[in-house]
Amino acid sequence: MDDKKLERYMAKSEIYELVCKYMRGLDRLDRLLLKSVFHEDAYCDYGFIKTDPDTFSQFCMDALKEHVANHHMIGNSLIEFDNDDENTAYGEIYFNAYHKTIENGVNTDVIIAGRYLDRYERRDSIWKIAYRSEVNDWSRTEPTNDPYFDDSDCHRGKRQDDDVYHRERMHKP
Repeated sequence: MDDKKLERYMAKSEIYELVCKYMRGLDRLDRLLLKSVFHEDAYCDYGFIKTDPDTFSQFCMDALKEHVANHHMIGNSLIEFDNDDENTAYGEIYFNAYHKTIENGVNTDVIIAGRYLDRYERRDSIWKIAYRSEVNDWSRTEPTNDPYFDDSDCHRGKRQDDDVYHRERMHKP
């Protein structure tokens, strides 16, 4: 493998990790993690909000904190490099976002499928998001039907106290 291919492969891995951190930041209500994937001067265009990463990350925390739970899944991730600039790449990242909410006293599932359209820039050898927009392709809202977990003793996802932040819990007692 030549050096350019290897460098692009490594860059794609770094960029994909940004996407994963973005999703964890949303699901775990981790504002600092969410904000960290953006360059400070990045632009976030979600249609209903067009702003900087600091304002956007706070908006997300405020919007999601009232939800019972969130689960963002990454699908197809196509990352392409600008042929004229090795420090710029573009991404189309498919996602499914599952939101468990309470609507009029009823547990409700809101499912959104869409894509993030991104521009990534490498600055000082670090890749981050310079521009992100969200395109929503479809959504569905319906009453929840998950009593299995209500009566079981299984582990449940949490926000800031989720096990992912406590590696000491990942050892046999």
